[in-house]
Amino acid sequence: MTDRQTIFDTVTAQIAPFNKKGVAVTDATTFQGDLEWDSLTVMDFVAAIEDEFEIIITMNMQAEIETVGQLVDAVAKLKATA
Repeated sequence: MTDRQTIFDTVTAQIAPFNKKGVAVTDATTFQGDLEWDSLTVMDFVAAIEDEFEIIITMNMQAEIETVGQLVDAVAKLKATA
C-alpha cells in the first residue's frame, strides 16, 4: 500500500515536464485552469501516470478528475484495489 504523500510526490514529479508556467502544484491545482493543459497534454500525462503506477484510469474516471488531489486519490484507490 502506497501512502498518499508518496503518490502526491510522484504525481508532482510527473507534472514537472508538462508544467510550462512553473505553477506551484497543490491538491487544488487544476489541470485545465491552473496548468492550462489541452486535452492532448492531459492524455499524454494520464498515460505517463498509468505507466508509472501500473494502473488503468478509465475514461469515466478521467472525466471526473479536474485537480491534482482528485488524481492522487484516484491513483490511491486504484492501487488499493490492484
